[in-house]
Amino acid sequence: MPLDGRGVVVDRARAEDVPAVVALLRDDVLGAGREGPAEELEPYLSAFAALDADPQQLLVVARDEAGAVVATLQLTFIRGLSRGGATRMQVEAVRVAAPLRGSGLGAALLGWAAEHGRRRGAVLAQLTTDLRRADAHRFYERLGWRYTHAGLKLDLTEP
Repeated sequence: MPLDGRGVVVDRARAEDVPAVVALLRDDVLGAGREGPAEELEPYLSAFAALDADPQQLLVVARDEAGAVVATLQLTFIRGLSRGGATRMQVEAVRVAAPLRGSGLGAALLGWAAEHGRRRGAVLAQLTTDLRRADAHRFYERLGWRYTHAGLKLDLTEP
């Protein structure tokens, strides 16, 4: 995927990418308070093994020319009965390394994800983003994402 004259490669994440992906997840105000310490990777490695084994899950990384992980996102393919038994693609955990934010990498990565979803037969892409992420909301809207539903979550760790 060319980006400002630089080559960026989109690749299926590997176990050795997990520390870099977790660092991207941790590198914002919300993630810093929600992700565990850098030295406690076991829960992330366990989760990675499960999602990597699931054909409906795809953890993606973007690598720069040196092979360093500079962005990530996770795709989940959900088959349902609505829309005539259609498949939806859920996009989660979109992160771009701080030095490359604003470079077009996020837009290119989401464009890649949309094409991947189409190739997999998805008819709809959906994502959720925290209400406190105003910059992310503007970014997604610029790319054509539209507010069509209200989302609710229930924290199952609380009684």
